[in-house]
Amino acid sequence: MNSYSTTEMTQTEWLYDRQKGIGGSDVGTILGLNKWKSPYQLWLEKTGQVELDNKETEAIHWGNVLEEVVAKEFQERTGKRVRRRNQVFEHHEYTFLRANIDRDVVGENAILECKTANAFLGKEWEEEEIPQSYLCQVQHYMNVLDRDYAYMAVLIGGQKFIWKKVERDDDLIKVIQERLVSFWQDNVINGQEPQIDGLQATADFIKEQYKDEGAEEITLNSHFDDLIESRNQLKESEKSIKTQIRQIDNQIKNELGKHDAITGITHNHVISWKAQERISLDRKALNAKYPEISKDEEIYKTTTTRVLRERTIN
Repeated sequence: MNSYSTTEMTQTEWLYDRQKGIGGSDVGTILGLNKWKSPYQLWLEKTGQVELDNKETEAIHWGNVLEEVVAKEFQERTGKRVRRRNQVFEHHEYTFLRANIDRDVVGENAILECKTANAFLGKEWEEEEIPQSYLCQVQHYMNVLDRDYAYMAVLIGGQKFIWKKVERDDDLIKVIQERLVSFWQDNVINGQEPQIDGLQATADFIKEQYKDEGAEEITLNSHFDDLIESRNQLKESEKSIKTQIRQIDNQIKNELGKHDAITGITHNHVISWKAQERISLDRKALNAKYPEISKDEEIYKTTTTRVLRERTIN
């Protein structure tokens, strides 16, 4: 296993060094577990087709700041000692598989990963649960560094600290490694464009990437006829499923309504039908009472989005 120091690297140098391999934060993206980035977007970044984002978000900033706090708290609660490793480690066979770990655990063949999470994501860490993207990340690290297990320490909502031990899973590591190697060799090295998937991250990226409306008309091959037909069939199925769900909802509501009930209890479920208020702006009433507001550009904001529509020619 080879490694090299990152101590003297600038933020820009470190960013471009990441482009040369697959790191821990890339694993969840390649496996389709990242809500914020798609495999297609990552492919564009690794192949230099888009500019790398060098901006530090608030989440990234505070994650970096609190990493030391989480590491120290882990030591306090467990009695274990950890040390920082400002290095990039490379897999012994596939050197493009890399790991930049948070801490080494002294005296154990283990690593520590430090995380922060907002309170709304606390359920993802309940009992034995670990978010799948983080689980795959530490399995990847154990693979690259040949470690037996890992510790995960997380500060939730700035006020709840938990830590967990993650055992090495060689079966999972094998699956992860095969996917990562395939992505790098097929997509990055050979330039094969990844298949566009249905992730929301992919939809958001395409929306932002092609937000400016084009002017050309092109001819699409027959493959897109098949895609459009599949899309239409799925939309019909979606309508049917929504109708079936509404039918079930109506049956439950009707039964509760007949008995003037707010809650229904079955052998396995508890279901309620409660009033819920939502305050919204009545634009018509507002314009009638304050007509000058309708002309105020600071009050009303116009947004433009591209809409995909289809019509049958034959």
